[in-house]
Amino acid sequence: MTQLTHLNQQGEANMVDVSNKDTTVRTARAQAVISMSPETLALISEGEHAKGDVFGVSRIAGIQAAKKCSDLIPLCHPLMLSKVGIDFSIRIKSSSVLITSLCKLNGKTGVEMEALTAASVAALTLFDMCKASDPAMVISDIKVLEKQGGKNGHWQS
Repeated sequence: MTQLTHLNQQGEANMVDVSNKDTTVRTARAQAVISMSPETLALISEGEHAKGDVFGVSRIAGIQAAKKCSDLIPLCHPLMLSKVGIDFSIRIKSSSVLITSLCKLNGKTGVEMEALTAASVAALTLFDMCKASDPAMVISDIKVLEKQGGKNGHWQS
């Protein structure tokens, strides 16, 4: 079994010391899926939703969330992100939206948590903006798609 890195010798939670790690370019991509009624999907796809630009607001929320990740997840390091991107892919057949995030930096620790937080909060914001007309929406399939950089190199799901 792999040793847990967020525990000290006494078994107490602590932040991992990354001061001796190499600074490398690190990227991570993550996703979330939100399923909804075809009517709601049509409204947001065509920019006709009563609350306005659902994708635009959700994109900004995801970007802000990535920047605040260390405030939300107790043992995450505060990171100087150099890039955060959020993309939306409309999936007509499944009446859903695939949200993908990309986080990037030049640093000593990975950005998977930031990418996951960005995708998750973008999905939550989309849900919040559309919940009055479609309270049965489902957020699912939140996962890391890919990471690069650091001693483990490239990983892809």
